[in-house]
Amino acid sequence: MELFNSATEKLSGKIVYRHSYVDFSKLEVTLSKEGGVTEVLKTCPAAMGFAFAAGTTDGPGAFDFKQGDNKGNVFWSFVRNLLKTPNKEQIECHLPKPILLDTGEMKDPYDWAPSILPVQILRIGQLVILSVPGEFTTMAGRRLRDAVKSVLYAGGSDLDSNVHIVIAGLANTYSQYVTTFEEYQVQRYEGASTLYGPHTLSAYIQEFEKLAMAIVRDEQVAPGPQPPDLLQRQISLLPPVILDITPPGVNFGDIKTDVPPRAIFRKRDIVTVTFWSASPRNDLMTEGTFALVEILHNQERWVPAYDDDDFCLRFKWARSSKLSPLSHATIEWRVPESAVLGVYRMTHFGASKNILAQSATSQVHLVPL
Repeated sequence: MELFNSATEKLSGKIVYRHSYVDFSKLEVTLSKEGGVTEVLKTCPAAMGFAFAAGTTDGPGAFDFKQGDNKGNVFWSFVRNLLKTPNKEQIECHLPKPILLDTGEMKDPYDWAPSILPVQILRIGQLVILSVPGEFTTMAGRRLRDAVKSVLYAGGSDLDSNVHIVIAGLANTYSQYVTTFEEYQVQRYEGASTLYGPHTLSAYIQEFEKLAMAIVRDEQVAPGPQPPDLLQRQISLLPPVILDITPPGVNFGDIKTDVPPRAIFRKRDIVTVTFWSASPRNDLMTEGTFALVEILHNQERWVPAYDDDDFCLRFKWARSSKLSPLSHATIEWRVPESAVLGVYRMTHFGASKNILAQSATSQVHLVPL
């Protein structure tokens, strides 16, 4: 809030975006050379280098891995080959990175590394956000920003020198690090973690220049190849939920411990309600919530005020004992200073084994300090 209140520049102008998926595993990259000559190179299927396992200076790895290793060693190469032996083309493509894990060509039980990545530019007035699916080094980020800025200026857009270009890293998916070509040659941790070979940054610059030009020309871009949907192929090592039950005469969602009738609470108080529940693993409530606090609006309808995205609301679940099929959920609401005076109720959503969408409510009252 302090940062917002101290802002001195107002954003104004167009709100537009461009988004596309790109296969980075064998992407052709056109590089400009001196004398107006161009050279077409390719990225590589993903792979991690030996120095990746060395970790960083402030977070070193285990065993005998070292940063700056551009040769590898016989023992760990043998271990690597038990998983997947990289072919000659893959080895040469990633030079000078010695491959420790050939993740881009390891497909069981599903891809070990992404090949299709999202690239996106979002413009809000004079603010341009580059959404990148990885961690860019400082210099790699500068080069990407400069390249996009050059396209925006040269293309004749309505943006002037006051444009602000920022990089939003780790956006939409994750694909390790991105270094400059020169940093890649050194093969420290970040270079060894640059998945798609020495021309990874050039590939990003090329694709973001396309998006920037599409914004300047007010053109659409092709959506690109869709990434695989692995949602139904995820492997879980947790045992499944065997059974959820309640005591005789009690239904899922019934209140186990309520607040006193017509209870009155003040700001900074903690309101606690416990429900008979079932394992939250039955339904992760994606795009939903396990806990909800609603306020009564105009004495007519309940309006959501807080859910389990809010820090003031905590959802706690536990079984009655370690192997018991009985369980309960406790909703703990720490009434924030910003809470509006009124009548509130607390609701728990969940799913028991074979029974969906169970819920129950409890009312509380909030009064001024």
